[in-house]
Amino acid sequence: MSYLAWRPTRADLAERLVQARAQRLTYDVVPTTGRLTQRVPLPPEGFEPVARALLEWGVHREAGMLVVATGDAAPGATVLSAAPFGPVSVLAPCRVVAVLDEPDHRGFRYGTLPGHPVIGEEEFAVRRHDDGRVEFTLTSTSRLPGLARLAPPAARLGQHLVNRRYLAAVRVLAAR
Repeated sequence: MSYLAWRPTRADLAERLVQARAQRLTYDVVPTTGRLTQRVPLPPEGFEPVARALLEWGVHREAGMLVVATGDAAPGATVLSAAPFGPVSVLAPCRVVAVLDEPDHRGFRYGTLPGHPVIGEEEFAVRRHDDGRVEFTLTSTSRLPGLARLAPPAARLGQHLVNRRYLAAVRVLAAR
């Protein structure tokens, strides 16, 4: 896992992004344990702004992360985000493995690269249902790597805090 005892600059992350692009995913098969799905209802007019923000890393930025990426969320794109927790930043390198691009269902799924705090995938999606309801869904399917397994409550707490930031960010973006 990559921690920095400072808040990195975009230049710091850009250097690490070059390294991340050359890495393989941290798994061969998506873990079947550690699945967590969280849903947030959104106003109907929130669908388009959230869908756009998802693919442009806007949800991550609104959640307080510093983000560098090889481009918008598209299959094969690599993204590196730094989540600040007080004086420490946690780095999370990922690669987009799938994009949802349907008229009423948009988003992406990415997988973890070496240095990410967990091993697995996360899916960020917004859906407009037939009855007009709009819902954002965040699904994490992961397991803890190496030494993090010795302190699972602390590691899972970090993941929970980041997910709460994403959910709050989506609410803000949907209201704009």
